[in-house]
Amino acid sequence: MEPLWDSFWVPVWGRLWPLLVWLVGLTAVFVPLEMLFAVHPHSPLRRQWLVDLGYYFLNSLIAATLVAIPLSVLTITLRGQLPAVWLSGIEGWPVSLRLLAGLVVSETGYYWGHRLSHQIPWLWRFHAIHHSAADLDYLVNTRAHPLDMVFSRLCALAPLYGLGLGSAVQLEGSLVPIVISILGTCWGFFVHANLKWRFGPLEWLVSTPAFHHWHHTRTGPLDRNFSSTLPFLDLVFGTLHLPREFPADYGIEGQVPETLVDQVLYPLAPELTTAAPQPQADQVPAATWR
Repeated sequence: MEPLWDSFWVPVWGRLWPLLVWLVGLTAVFVPLEMLFAVHPHSPLRRQWLVDLGYYFLNSLIAATLVAIPLSVLTITLRGQLPAVWLSGIEGWPVSLRLLAGLVVSETGYYWGHRLSHQIPWLWRFHAIHHSAADLDYLVNTRAHPLDMVFSRLCALAPLYGLGLGSAVQLEGSLVPIVISILGTCWGFFVHANLKWRFGPLEWLVSTPAFHHWHHTRTGPLDRNFSSTLPFLDLVFGTLHLPREFPADYGIEGQVPETLVDQVLYPLAPELTTAAPQPQADQVPAATWR
């Protein structure tokens, strides 16, 4: 019989080493780029970077586990409302069409879940952790309360599975949510990066740092640019803001605790919450761009 420590360490290390490799790759790519093309120059070892590093491992290890059961329940419930002819018809679609439809469906679910996280106070308590970053860089992408991460993933993936665009059992059917999840994860690091690059007309097709940085502004137009990859959804729903310049500052009006443990516990004790909710989207002017 193998020692108890070995039986614990082997599966944990098996999940940790890919995360370490991925982190090294992200750091090797983004840190030099952010030093050369920074919107707002600051040290890679900025304030709270260790906390964000902790979120990287915490959310990577537990978010998928926490989301599994509610995602299964929602998928079964949604599929139960659909006629069998719809589900059989979806199975006959080519993979490319399912990928395109899946991306739009997933993004729409994410958009409204994200927007609700700003409009509903008890959801904002969790989401405020992500917005509390006073400086943006690639690692801020991982700065999120685990329950906020679970909620956003449910909003993105439940419609995808529920409409039959992904199968939790069949490998081929799972391709769509896998590709979309990987794309969303990679793109999240990019749009949070401290990069002043602009992409011209492409910014109307896919989200960029310029697009997403305005979502994190502390003093500019609030509650804008909720999409993760498709800006046209913000245009359709009246929340697009894409000027030529970048925002001057980031963060929230209010404070959250300094340590990782206190931040995770912070939304669970409403009487300790000091971060003010962001104004609702309908309290600011209509979509603007130049």
